[in-house]
Amino acid sequence: MRLCKKYEGSDFVSTLEQLQRVIDNSKRIVFFGGAGVSTESGIPDFRSVDGLYNQKYDYPPEQILSHTFFMHNTEEFYRFYRDKMLCLDKKPNKAHLKLAELEKSGKLTAVVTQNIDGLHQAAGSKKVYELHGSVLRNYCMKCGKFYSAEHIKNSKGVPKCECGGIIKPDVVLYEEGLDDSTVSGALGAIQTADTLIIAGTSLTVYPAAGFISYFKGDNIVLINRDETPFDGKANLVFHEKVGELLDKIKL
Repeated sequence: MRLCKKYEGSDFVSTLEQLQRVIDNSKRIVFFGGAGVSTESGIPDFRSVDGLYNQKYDYPPEQILSHTFFMHNTEEFYRFYRDKMLCLDKKPNKAHLKLAELEKSGKLTAVVTQNIDGLHQAAGSKKVYELHGSVLRNYCMKCGKFYSAEHIKNSKGVPKCECGGIIKPDVVLYEEGLDDSTVSGALGAIQTADTLIIAGTSLTVYPAAGFISYFKGDNIVLINRDETPFDGKANLVFHEKVGELLDKIKL
């Protein structure tokens, strides 16, 4: 079933009711989210008008957040990373909280996220596949010792382990591959879902964006502020803020 893509006034209410029915009739929902899920918590995304890609630094953000740059310009990497990536004071928003409720109710089986902020877990979600890792985990490249995000935030220059090794965030940088076990778990959840909710993502970052092709269920719901290349493939499309929309869902 294809539905109209304009949601103003009564049209929006009607489509919201259809979304409610989809959720009511679903038993294995998987949520696939991107940066737009966390912007309502005050965490900037990368590609919007006020996102990181449109701010001025000595180097482009995509260059700074690459494996090569980390290895050869580690101090400059950490200057940017502490300033823009460690948003440790941010709290879960309505989207994170509603997803945790959906999981607790038994309807949502997994969250697959491209975000690295840990806000899904902070809201109470248990089954979360973090495709791009997490700023909350940091490891010595020499001995593997764990360090907290607070340790990185409060350190100066290049953070070093007590063994002398450089500490690296457990995030997937450009030029690095995704974790095999995380990919396997995420794809397994998507393949067995009856409803896939895709939200807050432009669906232009691969390989993550390719994950939705593994969905074989009944309903695709797409929630994103701007249009995406996949709008025409979804049963329901909302150009709305993720948290504001999901907060209207009743369990």
